[in-house]
Amino acid sequence: MRRIGVELAGLLAAVSGSAVMAQEVPPSVVREARVVPGLHAAGEIVIDRAGIPHIYAESARDGFFLQGYAVARDRLWQIDLWRKRGLGRLSASFGPAYVAQDRAARLLLYRGDMVKEWAAYPAAAKGWTEAFVSGINAFVADVEAGRQPMPVEFGASASRPERWTADDVVRIRSNALASNLASEVDRARALCGGAGAYESMRAPLEPATHKLVMPKGLDPCSIPKDVLDEYLLGTSEVRFDGKALAMAPRDPEVQEGSNNWVVAPARSATGRAIMANDPHRSHSVPNLRYLSHIDTPELKIAGAGEPALPGMSLGHNEDAAWALTIFAIDQQDLVVNPKGAKLTEVRESIAVKGEAPREVVLKFTADRPVIHEDAASGRSFALRATWNQPGASAYFNAAWAFTAKSWEDFRAAQTHWGAPPLNLLYADRGGTTGWMAAGFVPKRAAGDGLLPVPAGKAYGWNGMLDGALMPAIKDPAQGWFATANQYNVPAGYPHMLGLEWSNPSRMARITEVIAAKPKFGITDAMALQNDVTSPFARRVVKLLGGLEGRTVDETGALTLLRGWDGELGAESAAAALYEIWARRYLPQAAVKAIVPEAAREAIGTVALIGVVQTLEEGKLPAELSHAILLDSLGSAWAETARRLGPDPAQWRWGKLHVADFRPALAIPGRESEQRVGPLGIGGGSSTPNAASWSGDFLLTAGPSVRLVMDVGAWDNSVAINTPGQSGDPASPHYRDLFARWAGGAYVPFVWSRARVLQEAERIIAVTPGE
Repeated sequence: MRRIGVELAGLLAAVSGSAVMAQEVPPSVVREARVVPGLHAAGEIVIDRAGIPHIYAESARDGFFLQGYAVARDRLWQIDLWRKRGLGRLSASFGPAYVAQDRAARLLLYRGDMVKEWAAYPAAAKGWTEAFVSGINAFVADVEAGRQPMPVEFGASASRPERWTADDVVRIRSNALASNLASEVDRARALCGGAGAYESMRAPLEPATHKLVMPKGLDPCSIPKDVLDEYLLGTSEVRFDGKALAMAPRDPEVQEGSNNWVVAPARSATGRAIMANDPHRSHSVPNLRYLSHIDTPELKIAGAGEPALPGMSLGHNEDAAWALTIFAIDQQDLVVNPKGAKLTEVRESIAVKGEAPREVVLKFTADRPVIHEDAASGRSFALRATWNQPGASAYFNAAWAFTAKSWEDFRAAQTHWGAPPLNLLYADRGGTTGWMAAGFVPKRAAGDGLLPVPAGKAYGWNGMLDGALMPAIKDPAQGWFATANQYNVPAGYPHMLGLEWSNPSRMARITEVIAAKPKFGITDAMALQNDVTSPFARRVVKLLGGLEGRTVDETGALTLLRGWDGELGAESAAAALYEIWARRYLPQAAVKAIVPEAAREAIGTVALIGVVQTLEEGKLPAELSHAILLDSLGSAWAETARRLGPDPAQWRWGKLHVADFRPALAIPGRESEQRVGPLGIGGGSSTPNAASWSGDFLLTAGPSVRLVMDVGAWDNSVAINTPGQSGDPASPHYRDLFARWAGGAYVPFVWSRARVLQEAERIIAVTPGE
């Protein structure tokens, strides 16, 4: 019998008939056996009560194979759709309506040397990935043979899952694009339209001393309004509602950021390092993260990652933990090619369901894909981005961390990191903690990345910055380190990394809380991840000091907000008024009052923080500032009353701000089964518990997964993943974590076999087969 079978049999025999047996393996545990062709040796998948798979295998190869099998068991429709979208294969399954999206996606594929691509990752990574996709394919074979049920979405869409290859995983780069193409276009169009003088109404550049410089030879009026349409199509999610993808203006307050922090043993309530991470991404059902645990003789890892990638992006091994947030390296430039520029054409055939294949033409320059051609001027526009470099597959370089046992190991891993650009935090069982920035940094011959650039060497890239030169801090003197996408480049650092960073409010609150506690524990970390206090809201409300209302509405609003502590709780009346005022009315009132009418259309995305900074600086006449504040506040009061009733004592932020998750493909007659929500929640884009919302107040982005790790005492770790681990609406794990997540609760994220068996719900014994 294999090691795992012996271990389980021995454990059961040792505790047979005792109270310990009931504790170790609950009697409710469901057992099943499966024969899985492609597996090399017997193994187990232990599903715990939260739906998290704990995988036991005889080799790392089999561990990744079973991870792929487990992911497919829970998320086959999701990962199959992810693969088809990324490779430009939607039309083959869903018909001609997706040909344009397929073409756009193919422009963004990695098209370089695959030998060099795989060489950029750990030597074992290709084998791990081959095993992982073999596990996915093994489950697909089970589905096709009727041994496992076909996910309902395939029947509803009259499609079938496809087989994977390892190259598929790393060639898709449309999820690796980071900073700052859209803002380049906005800025150029503002300069063209006469709104360039109002740059201060955008999010401020950091460092603040940097001054915008127009690239020589760039005509900002040469940038068409629709220049990013194909880029947006190629990076968008798949729609099944028959509507065209809406190219809506960017909302700078809808942020996909993240928080992480590490507390050293001297500041920790456990005497060990504590690490916390809550990546903020677009919410969906199922969501974009998946929790799992692999235990083999040669490799043991646990954490959260993208379900279509082997391993995990954040988590821990036996010795060390790591966590991530986006670090705003500017990895993109829009390149303007003159009329008559030489374009290389690549012709590809797109399979179309129900029709003959269609030939499409993809165009490239030395800067890579041409994402727009302007018929009127003859100019074309190319995307120059770090993703076309070998080693830039999104999150795939986390594979270097799987075997890191020391700061030096992790520092070496950091030098390989390509995309997306990250703040990486580290902690190990020996007590070492630290921070390092990671990601490919283009060395620009000229320019700062804030505007499109003319084609040619003058504004070209001269390779990438040596990863060993990225900033890092080992064992920070204050005993902790945190990041929240804020500007955190060390003073005096000599290399240009990026100039556009997130609102520092989340970091300010994290600092307030951690700094105030001499000893910081696991429960403190959980509470901070769910904190809904906004220092930025306090800052905005401070602008109202000394004002007197001119109307009943303005007076009521001033009374409600004065003295408010900035807590955006679901039960808060002030939070409801503040969010409506600050998001819907204050920026618009400032633009109307400050920007000439002829320039308003061109100004693009106005950021609340830019407007607030403009008002704080006191450069406007006092009467104008007061009018902006009071006019917008009165309008916000009136809208809040229309939405929540005339009595402000009955107003609640959670009555407007709701989590209501719906899948892309709604199945007729099963919509209620697929829907998760609605449930009122607190928070906003500027609180640690980030909860960005769209124009209809629906939650759009924030932390779908939260993880808190007790470094070295891994069984004490906790996690949550909303709405659940499974993508099957009929599964008990489709929505079982939703209410807990919304309420700030967690589930155990255990590590030792004894604790895994205590938490077990189902044990799937797997054996090799032909």
